Amino acid sequence: MNIRSLTRGDGVVIGAAVLLFIASFLALTGGPDCSGALAKYCEAQDYSSINAWQSLNTLMSVYLAGVIGAAIIIVSRALPQQQPRKVAGLDLAQFGVALTVFAAWTALWTIISIPSAGAGLIIGLIAALILAGGSVATPLVPALKVALVGAPKPQAAPYGAGPNPGYGYPGAQQQASHGYGYPGGQQQPQPGQPYGQQPPADGTAGGQAGAAPAGATPAAGAPADFAPFWFAVPVARPLYGEDGSPAPIAELAPGTWYLAVEQRGQALIAQTQDGRRGVLQDTTGIQRG
Repeated sequence: MNIRSLTRGDGVVIGAAVLLFIASFLALTGGPDCSGALAKYCEAQDYSSINAWQSLNTLMSVYLAGVIGAAIIIVSRALPQQQPRKVAGLDLAQFGVALTVFAAWTALWTIISIPSAGAGLIIGLIAALILAGGSVATPLVPALKVALVGAPKPQAAPYGAGPNPGYGYPGAQQQASHGYGYPGGQQQPQPGQPYGQQPPADGTAGGQAGAAPAGATPAAGAPADFAPFWFAVPVARPLYGEDGSPAPIAELAPGTWYLAVEQRGQALIAQTQDGRRGVLQDTTGIQRG
């Protein structure tokens, strides 16, 4: 489960679910009118109101339905999406959204049917409406699709400190052992060449300058000025196969760095940490390392 794949809309859903759960412990109905001549009757009776945990139908149809729906939404969005899980023909997230809408609908008619609604029903209705609105609007409103926890900023390691995670990784120290031509790598002088003199740029003296990292070979159609780079996505995005298949082969999650090895128009050919390559069609808002 990747917590960094959660969005601001998911944060709204979580907050509304917590408020709905708290409301379940508050009184469902208000007290009777004990003013004037009715005061003596109120003194002889116990008018303490019940909460949702003492009314099973209200508890299950409003409060727990909303909380369970929110939990299903959050879990479904935090899990990998390679194989969507379905319940009654619906994706897990869609089933959770349906539960939250059902909870809000039931809360609305419950509060209408009770003459004197208590704090539990009023706050419960507000929380259920926010919960349903947040779950429905999150995939539609761009402001709610922003990552709840941003990708960590790459930090440069001090010289000689820590292991080298590989060429090009954000914050990684570039070692001279990568050989001549790697960006950031120490250029080794050639025989008969004074130390510090730049080698020829035609690639005949030890390799081509700006060579791509191992396993990231750009195709022949890539732009001449393109250089592989690391990037992170702001929200979870599908990675499609290079053969044009409509089914995604992987999902890029926020908080993880991926390697762009080629550019095709507005799309990028990205390589995952396990070596899989595919087309990232939506490149808006990516963070370069």
